[in-house]
Amino acid sequence: MAGGSYSHFGGRKLSDWCSKITVVTFLGISFVGIWMLISSSSFSIPIQNSEISSTLKVSKNILGQDFPVNAKREEDETFQGEKGFRRGRSLKEIEDEETEGDSSNLRNEEENQENSESSSSGDESQSGNESEEVDSREKDSTSSGGESDSGGEDSNTDENGDLKLESEKAKKGETENEIFPAGDQSEILKETTTQNGPWSTQAAESEKENESQDSSSSKGYKWKLCKTDAGPDYIPCLDNVQAIRKLPSTSHYEHRERHCPIEPLTCLVPLPSGYKQPIGWPRSREQIWYSNVPHGKLAKVKGHQNWVKVTGEYLTFPGGGTQFKQGALHYIDFIQQTLPQLSWGKQTRVILDVGCGVASFGGYLFERDVLAMSLAPKDEHEAQVQFALERGIPAMSAVMGTKRLPFPGKVFDAVHCARCRVPWHIEGGKLLLELNRVLRPGGHFIWSATPVYRKDEENVGIWEAMSELTKSMCWELVEINEDKLNEVGVAIYRKPTSNDCYRSRKQNDPPMCEEADDSDAAWNITLQGCMHKAPADSSAHGSKWPAKWPLRSEKLPSWLRSSQVGVYGKAAPEDFAADYDHWKNVVSRSYLNDLGINWSSVRNVMDMKAVYGGFAAALKDLKVWVMNVVPIDSPDTLPIIYDRGLFGIYHDWCESFSTYPRSYDLLHADHLFSDIKKRCTIASVFAEVDRILRPEGKLIVRDNAETILEIENMARSVKWKVKMSYSKNGEGLLFVQKSFWRPKQEQIIKSAIA
Repeated sequence: MAGGSYSHFGGRKLSDWCSKITVVTFLGISFVGIWMLISSSSFSIPIQNSEISSTLKVSKNILGQDFPVNAKREEDETFQGEKGFRRGRSLKEIEDEETEGDSSNLRNEEENQENSESSSSGDESQSGNESEEVDSREKDSTSSGGESDSGGEDSNTDENGDLKLESEKAKKGETENEIFPAGDQSEILKETTTQNGPWSTQAAESEKENESQDSSSSKGYKWKLCKTDAGPDYIPCLDNVQAIRKLPSTSHYEHRERHCPIEPLTCLVPLPSGYKQPIGWPRSREQIWYSNVPHGKLAKVKGHQNWVKVTGEYLTFPGGGTQFKQGALHYIDFIQQTLPQLSWGKQTRVILDVGCGVASFGGYLFERDVLAMSLAPKDEHEAQVQFALERGIPAMSAVMGTKRLPFPGKVFDAVHCARCRVPWHIEGGKLLLELNRVLRPGGHFIWSATPVYRKDEENVGIWEAMSELTKSMCWELVEINEDKLNEVGVAIYRKPTSNDCYRSRKQNDPPMCEEADDSDAAWNITLQGCMHKAPADSSAHGSKWPAKWPLRSEKLPSWLRSSQVGVYGKAAPEDFAADYDHWKNVVSRSYLNDLGINWSSVRNVMDMKAVYGGFAAALKDLKVWVMNVVPIDSPDTLPIIYDRGLFGIYHDWCESFSTYPRSYDLLHADHLFSDIKKRCTIASVFAEVDRILRPEGKLIVRDNAETILEIENMARSVKWKVKMSYSKNGEGLLFVQKSFWRPKQEQIIKSAIA
């Protein structure tokens, strides 16, 4: 018994002792488990760093290189940097800077992550976090846009995807380079409001700061919708109804000339109902969306001549015209056969097509490497220039009335007129003398009109008057021929290369211009009924024919001498070469790849401040054309641009450009805005940029950092995507994409309402 009692007692004590040990062990394990759970929930930074580090490596593989940035970004921005963007800094210097910053950039990125709190309070899986992140982004993109169009930015995403970047360092003015992973690969939450204890997440803090900056950046820009009789097709300087009504006469087409509003506009032009992204080149040459240019009148009037037809939801262009019903290519080859010396695309590169209609002639000349400036007025032939631009063909709205055309003298290799019905022979031939001004010595006037081949009384009379006029102008009739297939004819004249004929004329009629008359002066200059002498000095442009295309695109014009000082302060030849090298580097190293631009969707390009045309020359191998604009307050380098086989125009950016809304896919402005704000408001210029740029079109701005920030704020205020904003050493680059957003509130433009 005793032994049994002892044994029972001792066993109970042992059991109690084991129970205590078990409880203590269980509690210890529990505390360890709780501690581990808390640690894994709140301090999972090493895992996150590993993921981000992996993401960075993937991002580097995709982009091909690392990209420095020292500027603020939005959650929907695409950032891909550039090298060698500032003239005067070598690519080697920039690359060395970036190489030195790579390792510290990665360390800075990891340190930033280690200092931020996790925002996943109680989420059960990573996929759940990603789902909430996507929902948060979608809600914010809907609400932050304010008033938005149903066909707007959200329904048109960039195919290259967006990279997500934070803005805290830019806000604080730090100067370190930073590298960020691609947004679709990053695990960083951007818009969560989840908090872990008393600490807000870095994502929430950054989002709040972004919203604050967006709100402050929009202050002062209260955009409204332009309400005019022209609606979505409003051209301010051509639709000034009140100014046109006050004209004393319209006999010289004064009502088709520019009459700009006194106050520059700051409203936004509405979009046509059902507007779609334009069809890409070369398909656009044959058909465009009817909803983008909803005008059917011309199809009814000219449909039988193969100008344009309405075909379902498209406007189609069979390639014909009044003078080439069987197709433009046959007509182009007919002209070449008539005068082989023209040598399309080699000797003859840049031409002016007057009275272009829907510009099918210019559209098909691309196949012969010829660049045509197609010109026609905004008149009863409804939207003909707008058709051309929508098709991807160079064109501008202008009329030969009382003012000189906005081109320098002696620059076009040829001028073409196919039944343009311009009365060349009247009033002393004043209009033909204007063509003589812009035609290069030795250049050709190609006249394909009824007086050439029809023998009725009226046409015979015009032919005789033209024959007398051209002879007195010393133009030589080199060929006249008839196209049996199209049943039309062509007469080709050649302008003299010397002054011998002018001196041998028995009568000074038309008179020679005064020596002081500058043939290059073309902005708001009244037409003069006189002829300019051929340049006798080899240092004057027009004295020699340029090199054959494509060599002429990079060859220094023969009249630029070392004794002349270029735009950037070097000797002109050195200046020219440095400019071309600069733009070749920028385009090849940055624009073609690093900005994420789908160049197959880009056709109509404008360089808003062209200088030597180096930007356009660097793009010459792409299927694009560039309108080179030389501002009236910039050095007159436009003759150099034409000698390179490119074309352009003079313009004052304090006024509206003579083109329809939604004309261009990409605008490029190199130090334009900082110059222009000395004379007019940037807001009015930005409104004009918005007018002529297509929805989802791109704007690239290179300027000082202050101006870059100002333009960026404006872009944000109209809901454009800021794809990249880069600044360094006081200089910057901004790359933005226009959205479909339009304001709801309207502004009545009295000058444009009858």
